[in-house]
Amino acid sequence: MTQPDGLLSADAVLDRIGERLAHRFTGIVTAETVHRLVAESYVALLRTSAVKQHVPSLTEHFALERLTAVTQASGATVKAVPEVLFVCEQNAGRSQIAAALLDRIAIGRVHVRSAGSHPAGDLHPETRRLLEQVGADVATAFPKPLTDDVVRAADVVITMGCGDACPVYPGKRYEDWDVADPDGADDARLAAIHDDLDGRVHALLADLIDTESR
Repeated sequence: MTQPDGLLSADAVLDRIGERLAHRFTGIVTAETVHRLVAESYVALLRTSAVKQHVPSLTEHFALERLTAVTQASGATVKAVPEVLFVCEQNAGRSQIAAALLDRIAIGRVHVRSAGSHPAGDLHPETRRLLEQVGADVATAFPKPLTDDVVRAADVVITMGCGDACPVYPGKRYEDWDVADPDGADDARLAAIHDDLDGRVHALLADLIDTESR
């Protein structure tokens, strides 16, 4: 049976992504595992993303984050800095804003990820506007499914309105932040959400740096 051109094109793109990442993780992760994880990441994003044609390009970023998390969780690679994971239901608002704010002020002193228990198809327009205002890279800020590997790799897991969807593992720091949802927020409410999260991430970073220095 002849496959549609779009599917063949996606397969070719995924093969190239798999080859690049397999080379990057040579001696750490097998090529078969890399290609499998790339394919899984593509399918996961394709299932939820509102803009299907962007999925192949987003897959490499998502798969790289997952492979890095896999190697960190297994001890195959050493964490250079603490890993912080922000989780909300859709990964389209609060978790994205918190991740961007922490990443901006941390300046490499922590590594930040975000994910959603039920990811949306795209960022909320209000979230996108706020991320642009703070100078975040909106191209890499897309809703990502919550996966076990990123939770295992995290040192700190911050949840915001996602209930019990995030698995709990011993030895990790878990916090639940009661932060308003930016979906549909007007400018005043959006500014208040920014200020709330900005204060929280500053306090979190100060605590993490203090803990690391002890």
